[in-house]
Amino acid sequence: MSDLNAASDAASSPLPVAVPRVLEIRFTGSGSEYFRIWAVNLLLILVTLGLYLPFAKARRIRYFYANTLVDGQALSFHGDPWKMFRGFVLLVVLMGAYSIAGKVSAVAAVVAFLILCLVWPALWRASLQFRLGNTSWRGLRMRFEGPLKGAYLACVPSYVPALILVASARGLDPEAMKAAGGMTPALMLYSLASLCLFVFAPWSLTLFKRYQHNGYGIAGQRSRVKLSVATVYLLGLKTWGVAMLPMFVAGVFAAVILGVAYGLGDGGAAVGTMLVMVAMSICYLLMFVVVMPYGAARMQNLAWNGTRSEALSFRSTLKFRSLFGLTLKNWLLTALTLSLYRPFAAVATAKLRLEAVTITSQEDPADWVAAVQAGHADATGDIAGDFFGIDMGL
Repeated sequence: MSDLNAASDAASSPLPVAVPRVLEIRFTGSGSEYFRIWAVNLLLILVTLGLYLPFAKARRIRYFYANTLVDGQALSFHGDPWKMFRGFVLLVVLMGAYSIAGKVSAVAAVVAFLILCLVWPALWRASLQFRLGNTSWRGLRMRFEGPLKGAYLACVPSYVPALILVASARGLDPEAMKAAGGMTPALMLYSLASLCLFVFAPWSLTLFKRYQHNGYGIAGQRSRVKLSVATVYLLGLKTWGVAMLPMFVAGVFAAVILGVAYGLGDGGAAVGTMLVMVAMSICYLLMFVVVMPYGAARMQNLAWNGTRSEALSFRSTLKFRSLFGLTLKNWLLTALTLSLYRPFAAVATAKLRLEAVTITSQEDPADWVAAVQAGHADATGDIAGDFFGIDMGL
């Protein structure tokens, strides 16, 4: 009787609730290690007139992946550099054909650009499939499952004004513009297309990020992202405001210097003008040092904080001030060392951005590995090998 009661109590007791696991990301690379890889890559690229570039990229990816630890386990890259080389040659041929067509005639340039527009989304999708399909964690191959139609739809907001821009640029005749008083139909179209590219940029960026983050997968997980166009437009307005702030400060500073300088006479005016030019140049550079980290930090947080899968959620806490300080330091040291600090800057930036992201899992990833070992292997890596191996980054 006691055994029956014990069995009844066990049956009625609630099942244990799975405790979420935090999969921390750590980057263990060092600038001194990567410097040796970077130096050899640079030398071989120069010796081979750029042909070693895909092989250098494969070596760089392998190093950064091997030093990226997720829950203590490193990523691995299995991409074949020779397949990446084929993709590199294809891109060189396409861009070379477009450049030559632009010198032949305006019609040839537009036709070549149309061909690029037709093939580029497919190549972009293939690059994502190749990179993810050749990336593994704990022996599990990742994958990219974005549809081809989605790649083309993501490019529409930038394609339409870009086509108008290319077509109208060929009709900008200096003589016709002079006869028309500076404004011609071609110039009007060119200006309108440029404005549309600027206005549509946040929309395009949203579609690109949605397409990428909706296609990531590993084991039985498939990512989904919540990212609204309005949110990205708001970020664009904030970034524009951040960009305008240094320019405003520089304008006030220039006005004060010029006012004081002109009050000192002709000699003071010359010195003041020179100081203003130097200050404006410094401000121009600082604007990029501020704007780029601000936009990158906010966009990383927006995209990854909205990304989920069946059992995984992501959290990014990249701070603008941290990325700004690091970017300023990297730019200064790179300039002072004549670019020799670049590998150290790359490692430091990767460490900051990667370690700002954490992953929470409702399941034990060991169960995914067990499922694969039981015979549910993923063939994504083999499928990725069928593509050209074009790697345009993720």
